[in-house]
Amino acid sequence: MEHTAQHTDVPALRDTETVIATEQLNVYYGDFLALRNVNMAIPERKVTALIGPSGCGKSTLIRCFNRLNDLIDSFHLDGRVTYYGQDLYQDVDAVQVRRRIGMVFQQPNPFPKSIYDNIAFGARATGLTTDLDELVERSLKRSALWEEVKDKLKTNGLSLSGGQQQRLCIARAISTEPDVVLMDEPCSSLDPLSTLKIESLIRELAEEYTIIIVTHNMQQAARMADYTAFFNAEATEDGKRSGYLVEFAPTRKIFDQPAQEATRNYVNGQFG
Repeated sequence: MEHTAQHTDVPALRDTETVIATEQLNVYYGDFLALRNVNMAIPERKVTALIGPSGCGKSTLIRCFNRLNDLIDSFHLDGRVTYYGQDLYQDVDAVQVRRRIGMVFQQPNPFPKSIYDNIAFGARATGLTTDLDELVERSLKRSALWEEVKDKLKTNGLSLSGGQQQRLCIARAISTEPDVVLMDEPCSSLDPLSTLKIESLIRELAEEYTIIIVTHNMQQAARMADYTAFFNAEATEDGKRSGYLVEFAPTRKIFDQPAQEATRNYVNGQFG
């Protein structure tokens, strides 16, 4: 999807409770409606979990938040995605969006570079003028990795364990000083101990950042999310699955007193 009009900068952090909001958001791949009528407001400096069965549009949604779907030729949307009130699809530079809204993927994906260069990459790429040594140390400390790697910063990031690699990717994501960090199933490929470390880290990071996490693990959402959005999907005539938001509320309400029967059935394990 191309946006050729003159760009404006993405607004910096403001004193407001809503960071990202969607209004009647419909997401298409060609003629296929992948996600429909999503209305939600993501609160600032909280952990928001997106749960639901496969194919319900969770990953599609968060990729709208930092415009990664732009890289798919058939993608287009209607409705609005706003960041501190500014429409992210109206004359906004996607590079600036991705600096403000970082991303951590399902599989740890360090660059084949040193630990140091993995962290410094974002600052160099976006032209941040800062002390790189200080930036690297601060990012690694925030991602609870500094003590484990401070004596081997020139070592290739791919030499780290899976859990360490994912924390390195988190450090890389926060190195550009974003407001929001998106995480697409960041623990799905990790062992239980590494998963607990990442979950603990996410709770700590929520003191400084807004965290939006996609997870298939309902226990994980219940443990660490402040708010939870449940998505479901319906089969279309051609056999594809079209996703929609069923319910979005504080996590305890979603798991203990859901307003919708479908939510209750899902969190009780009756389908998934």
